[in-house]
Amino acid sequence: MSFDAPTIDYAGLSPIISLTVGLVVVVLAAVFDSVKRFGPVLALLTFAVTAGCLIWQFSADVDLVSGALRLDGLAVTLSLLVVVAAAVAVLLAIGDPSETQAGRSDWLALLLGSVLGMVILAQATSMLTFFVGLELLSIPLYVLCGTNLRRRESLESGLKYLIVGSVGSATLLYGLAMIYGASGATGFQAIADGLQAGDGMLSDSLTLVGVGLVAVGLAFKVSIAPFHQWTPDVYQGAPTPVTSFMAVATKAAAFAVFIRFFLVALGPLADQWDVMLAALAALSIVVGNVGALAQTSLKRMLGYSGIAQAGYMLAGIVTATQAGVDALVFYLAAYVAMNVAAFSVVVIRERQTGFSDDISTLRGLGREKPVVAWPLTIAMLALAGLPPTAGFIGKLYLMEALIDDDWTWLAVIIAIGTMISLGYYLRVVATLWMSPASDADAAGAAIDTAALPPQIAGAQTDPFEDPQADRRWYLVLPAAIAAAAALFFGIIPQPLVEFAQHAGDALSVWIS
Repeated sequence: MSFDAPTIDYAGLSPIISLTVGLVVVVLAAVFDSVKRFGPVLALLTFAVTAGCLIWQFSADVDLVSGALRLDGLAVTLSLLVVVAAAVAVLLAIGDPSETQAGRSDWLALLLGSVLGMVILAQATSMLTFFVGLELLSIPLYVLCGTNLRRRESLESGLKYLIVGSVGSATLLYGLAMIYGASGATGFQAIADGLQAGDGMLSDSLTLVGVGLVAVGLAFKVSIAPFHQWTPDVYQGAPTPVTSFMAVATKAAAFAVFIRFFLVALGPLADQWDVMLAALAALSIVVGNVGALAQTSLKRMLGYSGIAQAGYMLAGIVTATQAGVDALVFYLAAYVAMNVAAFSVVVIRERQTGFSDDISTLRGLGREKPVVAWPLTIAMLALAGLPPTAGFIGKLYLMEALIDDDWTWLAVIIAIGTMISLGYYLRVVATLWMSPASDADAAGAAIDTAALPPQIAGAQTDPFEDPQADRRWYLVLPAAIAAAAALFFGIIPQPLVEFAQHAGDALSVWIS
């Protein structure tokens, strides 16, 4: 009797291996006092090695682990976006109370675990790896949201995210079970073949209900209305480095599997789900933009903005074409740059004002600290979709894909949503450059220790203010680079267009 060992593609698995090894090293570093202070360096080194592995495999198009994973252009491009967002989160977290209270190594290990789940999710081509990656992504994030133990809002955000995320995961799992029952398969391509081979399964109620539940489960993860209720509260309450990471990386990973599952596994059902996704996209654009108009908290406003932006991105899937996927990936890349710039400035202002994220704390910032004001200004203009920014090119790209596929009404909704969004994005810009600063604004908001839980209220004696935050290179540099990228790719978009097309090419076998 002979035993044939399975063939393992170590090159293809190198991004996952590097993240796993880095996670173990960071956890073990906590044991040694002389090493654990270098946790951020170890984490950044892990992300650098992972990015190197992804670039090394940039042109790969291979199945891994008996077809449970697939390393292709879509997985590589969106995994790179996740790694970049995570590296920025590490820099923004240096000196943050959430990192020190939770334990630096523990905080970084949770972040690495979530990134590992996102990379697996981006490569998933089976229901099993789909769900495993999603939960590995989500569970560390639930904990990270509550790592600022001295702020009630942080603890509440962790609990809210846990409850709503669990509902979303359960809904998704129920939908996957129904689709398995209808197709008799777990692999994405096998699901498509099973649905087409089954007698009437393409229009069977079991299949259609399963598709709807999967859409709802993923809508919870990417903040699509009306499954968005958790987003503003969690964005505002979570530590801002975590919010920065969650706002962009979660969308990149979730949209990766959204694209692959709906266009590959459910491709034969495109005529059944396209109208449903279009309605969700339109509703999300309206709810997000209208909800943001009344917000005074910058993080909460960016939460509603994220709901609207998710609607724009979902429109790329509605077309079920390669052009739509290209436009979605382009917009996701631009969205990473726009949000990194915005949240980096939020971190700086929070530390200068005793962790107040009120828009009023930005008054006069353009005159006093233009180095901080300009990145936020560019981010707001880019999120609004104004030229010459990558946000403008991304929206044009999405609208062109929609119009070419006869979804003109949805392109009009995007245009209307963009006009509504000017009401709150430009309000931030006006506050930066047209409002005078006052002593009250400079003082920031005091932390209400009486509102904290009794067991930790006494510990909140230091508001963690850092008046020199705008001079910390690890806070200013991400903001400056991200803002420059949002501006550069708005003027010269071709490199980012080619980057996005590399993702769309990976699906050319299944979509036109």
